[in-house]
Amino acid sequence: MSYVKRGLVAMSGGVDSSVAAALLHEAGHDLIGVTLHLWDADGEQQVGRCCAPEDRDDARRTCEHLGIPHYVLDEREAFRQHVVDPFIAEYQAGRTPIPCVSCNRTVKLTYLAEVARRFDATHIATGHYARLERAANGHLRLLRGRDDDKDQSYFLFGLPQSTLHTLLFPLGDLVKSEVREAGRRLGVPNADKPESQELCFVPDGRIGDFINRQGSPTASGAIVDRDGTVLGRHQGVTNFTRGQRRGLGLGGGATRYVLRIVPDTADVIVGEESQLYGQRLFATDAHWVAGRPADAFHGEVRIRYRHRGALGNVTPKGDGFEVRFDEPQRAITPGQAAVVYRADEVIGGGFIA
Repeated sequence: MSYVKRGLVAMSGGVDSSVAAALLHEAGHDLIGVTLHLWDADGEQQVGRCCAPEDRDDARRTCEHLGIPHYVLDEREAFRQHVVDPFIAEYQAGRTPIPCVSCNRTVKLTYLAEVARRFDATHIATGHYARLERAANGHLRLLRGRDDDKDQSYFLFGLPQSTLHTLLFPLGDLVKSEVREAGRRLGVPNADKPESQELCFVPDGRIGDFINRQGSPTASGAIVDRDGTVLGRHQGVTNFTRGQRRGLGLGGGATRYVLRIVPDTADVIVGEESQLYGQRLFATDAHWVAGRPADAFHGEVRIRYRHRGALGNVTPKGDGFEVRFDEPQRAITPGQAAVVYRADEVIGGGFIA
């Protein structure tokens, strides 16, 4: 670990960021805790979910336990502008966005870098399950976390070297059970807090309902097969994503899957699962962690967070890249991130077009 004059710890109120702070405190580092107020939860969302008042309270209690200062900073306007509004627009355009990538790149870590300078902090620590390693040329290599089930390197491909050089990932070499064990040993108040599995601002997972509540409803339309035969009706394209089979409301018959969404006509095209497979993608808005590769190369590409990754030829093109997979992949979905790896190292990533 490089010299840490003072560390700013991003405190979400969850167990991971709390244990990250506790481990750094145990190591003797001068710390401050910062919680970003990003979204106002309402109704049932107020309890036990990220962005809820309870989470800010848990972050405060952890900082009190460690004897370090804690600040809550209001970033609701930036979160709405850079994360929530684009998220809604993408769904209305028939795409399936990955807001955690944008949040890390445009709101959380970018803003915290500014805050760190105000507090004369040299580093920012988070609870991400990822690792950093310095290369011979001085660049930092972004690596998967040791815990394969919790690895979050997928969400971090868009960070520039200037940001990576300020980051600390105290949990990168730990698995989740070890994190909870460390939390209990260090007396972290929320060491056994359950995890939130959904988007922090849509904790019930009902995307279409959320978008309607935000005053951005989409028109109803038809569910059709590839020949154009109308099979049913739906209440808005924001209720669907490629590969989905539940919630189509088509009754009996063969199981059908969403193949494509046509926002201009509000049609949802469905078909057989075999029709979901493809062997090629093009990604735009690419970011290369240690610089754009000069030539095509063979790498592993993850096309969604829970995707295990698949081998293919990656060819940088313009502001993006093309991937030709060795084997067909299921439900290559526009809007999701395609993240490229060599072994454990993140080479770069972009957004599926």
